[in-house]
Amino acid sequence: MCIRDSIKLALGGLRSNKMRTLLTMLGIIIGIGSVIAIVTVGNSLTSSVSESLVAMGGNNLQLSVDPRPDENGDYIGNYGYMESDLLSDEMLQAYRERFARQIKAVVLTESWGAGRIQQGADTAKVNITGVNQGYFDAGKCELAAGRALNEADQEGARQVALVSDLLVENLFGGDPQAALGQTIEVTGPDGGVNEFAIVGVYVYQTMGPLLGGGTVNKNTTTDLYLPLATVHEMEGIASGSYFWCEVVPAAGVDADAFQTRSEQFFEERFYKNNEQFRVTVYNLQNEMSSITSVLGTISLAIGVIAGISLLVGGIGVMNIMLVSITERTREIGIRKALGASNGAIRTQFIVESVVICLVGGALGILVGFGLGSLGASLIGAPARADLVTVLVAVGFSTGIGVFFGYYPANKAAKLDPIEALRYE
Repeated sequence: MCIRDSIKLALGGLRSNKMRTLLTMLGIIIGIGSVIAIVTVGNSLTSSVSESLVAMGGNNLQLSVDPRPDENGDYIGNYGYMESDLLSDEMLQAYRERFARQIKAVVLTESWGAGRIQQGADTAKVNITGVNQGYFDAGKCELAAGRALNEADQEGARQVALVSDLLVENLFGGDPQAALGQTIEVTGPDGGVNEFAIVGVYVYQTMGPLLGGGTVNKNTTTDLYLPLATVHEMEGIASGSYFWCEVVPAAGVDADAFQTRSEQFFEERFYKNNEQFRVTVYNLQNEMSSITSVLGTISLAIGVIAGISLLVGGIGVMNIMLVSITERTREIGIRKALGASNGAIRTQFIVESVVICLVGGALGILVGFGLGSLGASLIGAPARADLVTVLVAVGFSTGIGVFFGYYPANKAAKLDPIEALRYE
């Protein structure tokens, strides 16, 4: 008997009991659907986090003034920072000069807090943020109109500001050019009101959904960028002392090696005699790798758990096929009496099992894509399907059909035709 005849007989057998066939497929559908859905959501989650971290500067370094541990690695006591313990403009200038070819920009930022801008009857919420020129040298924001803040703005603590195109849309009718030169009144977190001239408009970009990004509307809070010295002046604090800063390495610089050299520089040049504090340099790329690795491990673990359901589904296929053989004992006896070989009987039932698993696998793929897309949309990330996972799922479902179908098929092939014909 050719394979075509075996497939026809197998399909006929499956059609004769549609409900049993559907219930048998259900385990396969759930198993493959779960695996694909979990992998899709996991990929979407990992990609979203990675893209967000890259947007934050995945290859950047962060310099931070931290307590110095003792010889046992412990931190003893509550240290109070003095201004002399912090990073100064002089330190950072020496750092830039020492590594002029390795550094693209030194970024200094400070958030003063929430504020609001009143323009006629309209109000916009802003986060008042002080930045230096390095913020723009690092490409942290894209200009839609006007200019960025510069060193002259910083040195003079000028009353100038950069606003978002979203704020311009809400307060100035959406024309960035028309907003340039306009004076805005900003109410700070202390309740005080200050006037600033708009010198530039930047393109507002949401962060990844897992890092605070979401739906953009008129109530969305955007950053109001001011010269760092201006923010310090409004806060009433001394300018030129920083707890931390971000360093953007130049293209092609090995971040790991530069991290080590940076720590050595500050230790030998400025902090060797400071018994309480030191400068620690963090590699954001390493942090990003750690996060994505954890997410990948979690997805893999959950995927393995979901894969167990495939095994359970395969066992269900075997059990149903055994029941089917019992119910069709007389049919098998008649076929063998008419000359059907053991191989033909075995092939028929293996084909039935494979068809069940393949059709169930196809439906499981559709279900998995649907659930994966739904899950990705709930976390606000684009669905990231994995072709390799689909191919593995299809291959696995076929393998399940052959593996768990062989025993029932072999049992059917070995039935004695005379005993089978006597079966009631």
